[in-house]
Amino acid sequence: MLILTTVLTTGALTLTACGSRDDDGGSESGGGGKTTVVIGVDAPLTGDLSALGLGIRNSADLAAKIANKEKLVDGIEFKVEPLDDQAQPSVGQQNASKFIGNKDVVGVVGPLNSNVSQSMQKPFNDAGLTQVSPANTGTELTQGDGWKDGDKKRPFKTFFRTATTDQIQGAFAAKYLYNEAKIKKVYTIDDQKTYGAGLAASFKDTFKKLGGKLVGNDHINPDDRDFNAVTSKIKSTGAEAVYYGGEYPAAAPLSQSLKGAADIPLMGGDGIYSADFIKLNKKSQSDLATSVGKPVEQLDSAKKFISDYKAAGYKDAYEAYGGGTYDATWSIIEAVKIAVEDNDGKMPEGDEGRKAVLEAMDKVKFDGVTGPVSFDEFGDTTNTMMTAYEVEKGAWKPKLSEAYKP
Repeated sequence: MLILTTVLTTGALTLTACGSRDDDGGSESGGGGKTTVVIGVDAPLTGDLSALGLGIRNSADLAAKIANKEKLVDGIEFKVEPLDDQAQPSVGQQNASKFIGNKDVVGVVGPLNSNVSQSMQKPFNDAGLTQVSPANTGTELTQGDGWKDGDKKRPFKTFFRTATTDQIQGAFAAKYLYNEAKIKKVYTIDDQKTYGAGLAASFKDTFKKLGGKLVGNDHINPDDRDFNAVTSKIKSTGAEAVYYGGEYPAAAPLSQSLKGAADIPLMGGDGIYSADFIKLNKKSQSDLATSVGKPVEQLDSAKKFISDYKAAGYKDAYEAYGGGTYDATWSIIEAVKIAVEDNDGKMPEGDEGRKAVLEAMDKVKFDGVTGPVSFDEFGDTTNTMMTAYEVEKGAWKPKLSEAYKP
């Protein structure tokens, strides 16, 4: 834990030499003659979105510890090194450079935000460094800007994710709101960021196709907290709900203002599916959210993860992306295992190690915390399970889970 504290406090990245061995045993870099393999983690560890980021950091750390405990890869000791991106693209780009600059890092888990990922993808791709996000849902990250017109092209071969796309999430939300909640008139708002704008666009497209009516649309600044002007406008439109593309720090006060003006529910994506949305919002009752996968608490495949996480004593909850992060980290671990097996039981060093891990990602397939884990030709997860939630008595309650195809 001392290393984690140092990273969070100073931002320093203290790594040991990949491929080096400690034949005397007992050192931090992997005792008993083991080779230390480092997996980077990028997430917001401070600031408004830190509740989600800390869950990501801890879940990745747990995966490495379990792999080491189970001696999953003979002769390899896994180590996780986290960096705080503060949910800022510029900081994420700096972190990408730090990970790239140290040849010990064979893969990176994260980030949380799609716009942060956009600043990291090309540097990682140029360096041949594998990136697996448990949370990025922006469709263009894997399928290119032309995906809306059916022109799907993978922009970066190094990018993978265990979260499904906003194309799927937005469409699933529209279907749930129209068919299950019986809401036919919706006002849409987004925060103009990559994630929020893309999610709202997908929602609007499907909601209209289903026969729903969009009675208005607005954009907000995600740093604002006073939304009285926009919610007063919504009241006169006859909207039965608001769909918000964005994250919980702005969604919570937006919902509170909405309840005071129009007394209708707010629905959002996985960016608002956090316990902190409810903590920050005294009027969250009946609000709705979607999130990737099924609730881990309902999955037999997640029982060990939940038990191990509790036993590890992390003070922060694993939150919405815990299971997906564990699987993202484990996918890199499995790729390392393949790379070692294909290289006579040794981890290739430096750039060759990164190249071997990247090539192995296409072969990765295992039963994970969130279910079967593998990646398609775009680097997208093959698991398209989605869940709709509603706030009831101060907690998110799952309402519907299904594997969804738009």
